[in-house]
Amino acid sequence: MQDWIWMTAADLGRGIARGEIGPVALCETYLGAIQAHPDRERIYSAVTADRALAEARGAEQRAAAGMRRGPLDGVPVSWKDLFDSTGTPTEAGSKLLAGRVPDHDARVLETATRAGLVCLGKTHMSELAFSGLGLNPMAATPPNRHGAGLAPGGSSSGAAVSVALGLAACGIGSDTGGSVRVPSAWNDLVGLKTTAGRLPLDGVVPLCERFDTVGPLARSVEDCALVLAALEGGRVADLGGATPKGLRLAALQTVVFDDIRETPEKAWNESVARLRDAGAEVVEMDAPEVAEALPLSGNLFTAEAYGIWAETIEAAPDKMFAPILERFRGGRDVTAASYVAAWRRLEVLRQAWHARATGFDAVLMPSAPNLPPDCARLLNDGDYYVTENLLTLRNTRVANLMGLPAITLPTGTPSCGLMLCGRPNDEEALLRVASAAEMALR
Repeated sequence: MQDWIWMTAADLGRGIARGEIGPVALCETYLGAIQAHPDRERIYSAVTADRALAEARGAEQRAAAGMRRGPLDGVPVSWKDLFDSTGTPTEAGSKLLAGRVPDHDARVLETATRAGLVCLGKTHMSELAFSGLGLNPMAATPPNRHGAGLAPGGSSSGAAVSVALGLAACGIGSDTGGSVRVPSAWNDLVGLKTTAGRLPLDGVVPLCERFDTVGPLARSVEDCALVLAALEGGRVADLGGATPKGLRLAALQTVVFDDIRETPEKAWNESVARLRDAGAEVVEMDAPEVAEALPLSGNLFTAEAYGIWAETIEAAPDKMFAPILERFRGGRDVTAASYVAAWRRLEVLRQAWHARATGFDAVLMPSAPNLPPDCARLLNDGDYYVTENLLTLRNTRVANLMGLPAITLPTGTPSCGLMLCGRPNDEEALLRVASAAEMALR
């Protein structure tokens, strides 16, 4: 039974369908693993054991009656602490929201529950989701799978670590500038950022609503495809027969290799070589629109974030981790004219990107140009915190700015991911390409 906690969500679902795995026993195994883990309180902000067991009992009854609701009916997952869940504190990693207990589930949680996913509880995250590092001294900083003193990646830090350490079959997170993909990459997982607007944000604590997205952190591309379908109540992407042979992939060169560290660069080169060996064509691509779009981030992200949170923040700024507070306040002086102008320019740059990327199955880049930094240094060196946070999110932010779905895959080198960007609202095609790339990389 202990082997169950290391299986993919898809394999667990197949085991339930064959009658080899009982959903109640599976749930109890995960709850036992959480309870026994020495870092459980750094990973889970709340464990909803009663809810999980009740949902598992329902899944078990449906399985016995041959009435399973979907391929993941009975599979236990974790939820980032910004998804509202009835009667359970949802505080988005912030003391500003201490004691906030919603009376409804977020819509994606409702939909996933109808599909039979079992809610194990809520996972810790960066404060109000505004950091790619996952460091949160105001609530908790989950450990990186490669070392308790290393940054786990954020903002969906606990979501990633819950999966990486065998405390959930899949984690559900959010991604505004890289918050699903960075912790997935740094913990050797697959992480899917969906297109903005693809999944509803009702009942999701916002950061920047025009960029906020929902997505899974999982052990395989297949798991991501199954979870996406469960989150939206839709059909599962067809991954059958996917092959790297014949894929035409663009390797973005603009900006994403600036200041890259030696290990991520080596992992990138090895990954591209494996894709080519497997029959994929990889063509280098320059995209000057990316270089122009990235500096717009300050006007776009920080202005919206501060606009949403200013009143709450300024009522009690002492409750915030200083670097997060400073980052929010960076949007205080952005004028309405600058914000509107930035969005208008970004729309033009997006069109340039889409024209350039036409004809490619996906665009590739390193998921992050750096490795997980040391938490103690981040806490004690403010300049280092700022530079590492911006570098960490730079590559992932390309997809958010260009309005793309994106997925990170493990490369086999610890904490180094390969990111693939697809076409807006065509996650199915991206997942198929990612499944083919996964074969080459593994």
